[in-house]
Amino acid sequence: MLNQPQSGNDMPRFAGIPTMMRLPAADQAHGLDAAFVGIPLDIGTSNRSGTRYGPRQIRQESVMIRPYNMGTGSAPFERLQVADLGDVAINPYSLADSVQRIEAAYHEILAHGCMPLTLGGDHTLTLPVLRAVARRHGPVGLIHVDAHSDTNEEMFGEQLAHGTTFRRAFEEGLLAPEKVVQIGLRGSGYAADDFDWSRRQGFRVVPAEACWHRSLTPLMAEIREQMGDAPVYLSFDIDGLDPAFAPGTGTPEVGGLSVWQGLEIVRGCRGLNLVGGDVVEVSPPYDRSGNTALLAANLLFEMLCVLPAR
Repeated sequence: MLNQPQSGNDMPRFAGIPTMMRLPAADQAHGLDAAFVGIPLDIGTSNRSGTRYGPRQIRQESVMIRPYNMGTGSAPFERLQVADLGDVAINPYSLADSVQRIEAAYHEILAHGCMPLTLGGDHTLTLPVLRAVARRHGPVGLIHVDAHSDTNEEMFGEQLAHGTTFRRAFEEGLLAPEKVVQIGLRGSGYAADDFDWSRRQGFRVVPAEACWHRSLTPLMAEIREQMGDAPVYLSFDIDGLDPAFAPGTGTPEVGGLSVWQGLEIVRGCRGLNLVGGDVVEVSPPYDRSGNTALLAANLLFEMLCVLPAR
């Protein structure tokens, strides 16, 4: 019997245990095809903190999501066994220790063949997740939606931060660089070549301006061809979307993607060999309406809908 989200006709949506989509909670990944995992991390942030509260509010706003995707016809709970594994117990006083804890937790999840979908949490968390993913699958392709490239050499002299994630991942051999795509980069910088480090490593860079006023469905068709059957990780920073849609984040940049373009990106991953994904940088204190977390919850559901059957 596959797990199902609790129906709003059995328990009012404002009541009950606030797991992701009101799924059963689980304390281990054994027997699961996919799982939602929270990482309440914000000690890697460089501007506005608060992403430690992201997983909790994403779960809270997920109560409205029903099990059938009317837009795509996907019914993930009819083919996948899914549960909420709760949060990784990060160390709020040590980023380095938190990174080690995250990697260990995801190594255990992946050892069961379970595909993790992460509720974040600042973008530092993707590095230890990729370390665990690469231990199981080898270097992976990456679809990275973000306003920022997160390829800084260091931040305040530190090698670990939410702005260094993908440089460290490249240096550690966790990525297949010819299969890395960064979508939505934009904003001001320190020099004209700020995004060129990614290009020099062989990454495909799609600036936000190249996405304005158009559907991203054709772009995703090209990306599917680029990725082939390689294992692919999807990392979606909520600030990849314009702050008009997602103001609840620490480093907002104007001129970003729309909600429907974000949906096109995730839905365009159908057919890829996805091995996990995350939605990060949700900072509830900067959006008291809850709309940013609501959007994150729906993006995670859309990711679940395009996961391949195990």
